Amino acid sequence: MRIGGWIIGASKSKNMRKSADRITILRDTNGDGKPDTRQAFLTKLNQPFGMLVLGDWFYVANTDAVWRYPYKPGQLSITDKGQKIVDLPAGKINQHWTRNIIASKDGKKLYIAVGSGTNIADKGIKSEYLRADILEMNPDGSGLRVYAGGLRNPVGMDWAPGTNTLWTVVNERDGLGDDLVPDYLTSVKEDGFYGWPWIYHGRTDERVKEPKPGVLDNYIKPDVDVGAHTASLGLVFYDKKAFPEKYHRGAFIAQHGSWNRSVLSGYKVVFVPFDDNGKPTGKDEDFLTGFVADLDKEKVHGRPVCVVVTPDGSLLLTDDTSNIVWKVSVAK
Repeated sequence: MRIGGWIIGASKSKNMRKSADRITILRDTNGDGKPDTRQAFLTKLNQPFGMLVLGDWFYVANTDAVWRYPYKPGQLSITDKGQKIVDLPAGKINQHWTRNIIASKDGKKLYIAVGSGTNIADKGIKSEYLRADILEMNPDGSGLRVYAGGLRNPVGMDWAPGTNTLWTVVNERDGLGDDLVPDYLTSVKEDGFYGWPWIYHGRTDERVKEPKPGVLDNYIKPDVDVGAHTASLGLVFYDKKAFPEKYHRGAFIAQHGSWNRSVLSGYKVVFVPFDDNGKPTGKDEDFLTGFVADLDKEKVHGRPVCVVVTPDGSLLLTDDTSNIVWKVSVAK
């Protein structure tokens, strides 16, 4: 493998709260692997994160709402004011502001990942309405409902190849020490409940004073631990053939990295192998490292955020500290 770029800078970013409130388009018109077009694609947004093209629409998941805009393939900018199709919970209590969005394979449903407003429902469970959930709606914004709940901060979502199973990576709770609680990768079952805020990995969080609901009887334990405080954000399944066979059908996870741990964790891309039936066959393993510049001084070169597989089978990785988009491809 080779990395298509250079790592620059060395600093530790605490969060992703500062947003340019715009989407920038990078376009490679001559196929040399480098963008020769860079311009604003869509502006005047509110902390946008998730994006989706479905039919003749371009969807944007802002922190407080999902919007859609008329779109045609090859379009380099959007000037239409668009339409807000659904409000999302935000406001002053908005600790986890990212909103990711993905369509079902048949395009009939959209799924939006919404994180909790606080660590463990610190402001009361009523303030967490429609939070710590993956929401489902129709492409026009109608029929909004909770598809799965008890997911403290789900971010990356993708469909396991060859299946109709949705998977997500989730950032777990803070305040229980360096090694608790592990972030995780899990399949997402319709109407499933994954424990937040009352349960983490089968244990009861005694700090939570809210009455325990009956749904706890159906608690679902997550599938794969990916390390405590790794801030696992991006998720993509590898559905191409360019990488060696061991990576086919498996999951790549971008770990933004810890900010509250005595020894840094995360700051890398890990890989989880899957079998032909869409089931994980092992633990996560390092795939792309080198982002930590000085472990003792907590200096880092970058913080991975999102991962995408390109049509040629390469892997693109965004990094919000060095502000670089990395390309990982097979050396020729």
